[in-house]
Amino acid sequence: MMRIWFKLISDNHLLKDTVICDESADTRTHKVMNSLEKACYELDLPKPIWLDNAVRDFQIHDKCRFTRDAFIEDVPFDYMEMQVIEEDY
Repeated sequence: MMRIWFKLISDNHLLKDTVICDESADTRTHKVMNSLEKACYELDLPKPIWLDNAVRDFQIHDKCRFTRDAFIEDVPFDYMEMQVIEEDY
């Protein structure tokens, strides 16, 4: 099982958040990608592009930020933070 917390932040204030739980038997990468897709659907957002700094931060800290640069469309927040809060190995 993997639970990931997604937060939309603007001016250091939490605008919206959601927790996505994936209990499938997929690989860790598939769970992360599926959770990101579900969170974007739930928060009514376009899917962000994985820039190098986001990939590196997620690999090291299980947490990353998608800034406005990662979105093709204009978004009404400063960044979206993605953090693994529970993971069974």
